[in-house]
Amino acid sequence: MRMAVAASTRMLAQLERLTAGISALQNRLILLVGPPRSGKTALLRALGQRRGVTPLNLGSALGRELLLLPQRQRRLRTGNALRELIERQTPEDLLLLDNIELLFAAALNLNPLELLRQQAHSRKVIAVWPGELCDGRLTYAEINHPEHCDYPAQSVVILAVQP
Repeated sequence: MRMAVAASTRMLAQLERLTAGISALQNRLILLVGPPRSGKTALLRALGQRRGVTPLNLGSALGRELLLLPQRQRRLRTGNALRELIERQTPEDLLLLDNIELLFAAALNLNPLELLRQQAHSRKVIAVWPGELCDGRLTYAEINHPEHCDYPAQSVVILAVQP
């Protein structure tokens, strides 16, 4: 138990340093990447508690917004709905995002990484990446899955979270 607490304290300190260090960058995006149950969400929440910022459960919040739209308009309006949601919910300079899987929905035809990068131009964004990092590439879902995405991990700061 002590080892887990010490490791999480070190990870939180490392995340704090990264968050302070990205202030001067044009794109201020940090992705927390790690295997399931590695502590990514707990780390995000701990940072939120320290900073007085509540992480936004994007899947739940954006899902509610999109349900108000006719299905044929969801693909076209998701980017705007996301921006409006974030402006309403998180006016601070720090945006903490968790449960972003909805952005990968094949029916929405979005580029989730690009949407996160766009938000990171105006504020620091720290998001839990629901996929993997392998050989400098961020992936989501298996290759044959309809929601599979594969992006180069360029202009993104990555914090590898280990269990």
